[in-house]
Formats: sequence, structure tokens, C-alpha cells
Amino acid sequence: MKKILVLLIVSAVFINCTDDIDDNLRPATTAEVADFILRGLNFWSVYKADVPDLANDRFENEAERQEFLEQFDSPEQAFDALLSFQDRFSILRSDFVELENALAGIRTSTGMRFSILQDPSDTSNLFGLVRFVNNDSPAQDAGVERGMIFTSVNGTPLNTSSDLTAIFGQASFTINLADYDGNNFTLNGNSISLTQVELNINPVHITRTFDVEGESVGYMHYTGFTNEFDPQLNAAFGEFQAAGITDLILDLRHNGGGSIETANDLCSMITGQFNNQLFITQVYNEDRNAEFQVNRNFNTQIGNGSTINSLGLDRVFVLTTSNTASASELILSGLEPYIDVIQIGVNTSGKFEGSFLLYDAPAPNFSRSQANPNHRYVMLPLVLRSVNADGLTDYFDGFTPDIEIAESFENLGQLGMPGEPLFDIAIEEITATRSARSINTTPDRVYFESDQNDPFYQRMLLEN
Repeated sequence: MKKILVLLIVSAVFINCTDDIDDNLRPATTAEVADFILRGLNFWSVYKADVPDLANDRFENEAERQEFLEQFDSPEQAFDALLSFQDRFSILRSDFVELENALAGIRTSTGMRFSILQDPSDTSNLFGLVRFVNNDSPAQDAGVERGMIFTSVNGTPLNTSSDLTAIFGQASFTINLADYDGNNFTLNGNSISLTQVELNINPVHITRTFDVEGESVGYMHYTGFTNEFDPQLNAAFGEFQAAGITDLILDLRHNGGGSIETANDLCSMITGQFNNQLFITQVYNEDRNAEFQVNRNFNTQIGNGSTINSLGLDRVFVLTTSNTASASELILSGLEPYIDVIQIGVNTSGKFEGSFLLYDAPAPNFSRSQANPNHRYVMLPLVLRSVNADGLTDYFDGFTPDIEIAESFENLGQLGMPGEPLFDIAIEEITATRSARSINTTPDRVYFESDQNDPFYQRMLLEN
């Protein structure tokens, strides 16, 4: 059962990922790439039944099939034509190197994670809000901090006509900082210049332990399920374990997902008392499910064989936003049948499907080692549904919080520190001291997210 579904993300085969590819490629035709797209989606798409052109009996003969493939002007057009209306997350890329690097946690970035929001008084004007800053990054070195506001880049004001992808895709740029007085934004004369570099980002961003009324409470801001950093994640839980924490605040509000295996392990770190009980079932399309359906259980080891540092908790506090997606939502889904999951924030994204990379190679693996050398297109289609121990799946609308509270740019606070509104609510819940008061439940109007062009933005992944 494990010949396809072993563990997510990247193995050493992705290092020096172009070494076995001829530098002098014969360019593949559009029809040739379209053939790969059709074969891959016909074999693996979890929404295959929705798309008549993916039916096994769609073509009476090879000539009819070839005529179908030759109608497309580009591989992208073929891909779009073969996706289900329910499929919000499958992607096609023309060069697999970008995706392979991203799987390994490698990003070209300044390290500044930000949102572009609409001006409350004039929605045609935009401003940037720093959500957090990656450790050991140019943005951290330059002094960028959570809560900073900028209204211009390179001296040019941001508005709805700005090409934000181009602006923030530059090798370097300067943000022009501003203050907000409750009504207007005013440039304050401070600017910060930033440079994009290749970062290998450790998603264990912040861990803290607090003494709360004589009890030890842990906090973790975790930004991505990247299994190359599972040892660091497990080590952080070892520190929580040594501190004897009795409650955990798991901050997933800026975590768009990643490895299913890492989500499985993280839930085993939070608990530990449910070893070998069902975490989730991975369900495939009708043609594939009998062979490939697999149950994932709570376990005692991470991928490198190290023993999981488990806390044995019977409740966990999870902070969420609309950017909490896929593998992050597996934490909510997978733990819900077993322990009390107190969700604080706003509705999550609603992403329960998983993917793995498909190269232009023979089924079933569509493997990198057998890839067609005449092009570098690669697909990351939705291939499975996750189903929790209670049968929960298809949560298109995401998870609704137990305590609804939205982040506000006017009162952002510092992650994992008193004064940050979502953190404060969690502490009040832990100490049973929450009093009735007005809480902001209206999210800021987000126009653009710094991560939205990342190839694995809000995706849940397996290694094939």
C-alpha cells in the first residue's frame, strides 16, 4: 500500500535537479504536452468523474484522441479545459525546477511576509501591512517588523492599478513607511530597502513558554508544513515537553499548508495517547481507490526515525485566518475526533484535497526519473480527499472558529506576546478569565498576499 504514498515532500533526488536533463532539448509540441496532461488527469484526478473528456471511453480510436489534443493552442489551455469546476487548486508549471526547489523549502524572498490591503476611506488606494518576518532573512536584517505599514514602493504610491506581482517580483525594492491616524495614511519619511535572496525557510518561526497562573503554557508560530524541518519541529516539542507545558497555543494563521506527513506527525506531537489510531484516510478517484486508499495513523516517529516528542494534551488552542489552509486544516480535522480543539480567529480556507507532482512519464508514478526530456512541464493536480476518523471531508467552507476574532491593522500586536488580540483571547480561555467585551470580527480587506504566487500556496502535498 505504500508504493505510492510514503511521505511528503522532497528527497535527495531533487538535489541538482537538472543534472540528468539534456541541455539541448527538442522542444515538445503542444499536443505532446497536452497528451501528458490528459494521461495524468485521467489517471489521478480526484475529480475525474466531473470531466467528460477524462472518461476512460471518451475516444473511440487514436485518431480521435489526437484530434482532441491538437485543438489546444497551449498546454495551459489544455490543462484548464480538463479541470473540474470543483478544482480550485491544481496547477501546471512550465519548468519543474521552481516546484522542486519550493518542495525543499527554498524560496527567493526578502523574508518579509505581508498583505496588501485596501484603504478603508478610499478602496482604490492600497497599503502594505507586514504580517511577520522570516528569521535570518534580509528583511529581519534590515529591521522590518510586524505591524509596519507602507503606502509606496520605490517612491510610487500603491493603488488598484499597480502591477503588484511585478513590483514585488523585483530583485530589490524599497518600501516607504507610513503612519495611520485613524483616518489617513501619511508617509513618515522612513524607508527600508530589501533584496530578494534564496532562503531555506525554517517554518518553526517562534516558540515561547509562559508561566500562567503557575502553569506552563507553550506558544508556537508555525508557518509551513515543510518536512525537511521536521527535526526542528520535533526539537521544539521536546522543549515544550521538558518545560512540562499543560496547554499549547498553535498559531497557524499564516500557514497555507504543505506536507501531509508533517501534519500527521504534528498531531502525534500534540497528543501521543492515540498511537496507531486513525488520523485520516486518503481517498482517491474511483479507478485508483481500491489500490491506493490508505489510512494514516497517529505514530511515534518522524521521517528520520527519531522518536516523536509527545505532549499528551487533551486540548489545543489553534489560531486561524482565511490563510490557514490544507495541511493546517488537517490539524483541526485530524484532532477533532480525539481532543478538544479550540479554534480562535476567522474561517479557514476550506482545502481538504492533497496533491503530488506528476511528470511526463508512464503511469502510475509519472516519475521524475522517467520524465520526457523534451519539455519541463509538471503538474500538481488534486489527487485525493482527506477524511478524518469521523468521516469528515469536503469542508469547502473551511472551519468556523469557536471564538471569532479578526486581525486588524490598527491593533496588530506582536506574535505570541501579551497585547496581541488572538493570543490574549487564548490566554483568557486557558485561565477561564475571559470577560464580555467588544471583539473585532471584521477582517481587513485584503487585495493581495505576498505568498499567493508561491507554487505551493494553500496546498497539501504527498511525495509520489
